[in-house]
Amino acid sequence: MIASEKENFTLGMAVRVKTSVLVYHHPEHRGQAFDIQGLVGHITGILHEWQGRPISANYPYCVKFSPKFSAHLQASELEPETDAYSRFSN
Repeated sequence: MIASEKENFTLGMAVRVKTSVLVYHHPEHRGQAFDIQGLVGHITGILHEWQGRPISANYPYCVKFSPKFSAHLQASELEPETDAYSRFSN
């Protein structure tokens, strides 16, 4: 297990994408490669089980970046966001 995979991310935690990750489903760049490195979002789901049975998901962290955009990521692609209070406070 990689050291970054030991990171304990929790629901609602603010995180930043620390590695280059290309996605093709970004609402403003649909169908085109878009690098989300550096984007900040918050964890809205952690996949541990499906229909009551434990699973080992390849991309267990669901991170929401905007109302229309979320992505499933690995722990090795994320880091805790230190300046998150100002970004997500109401």
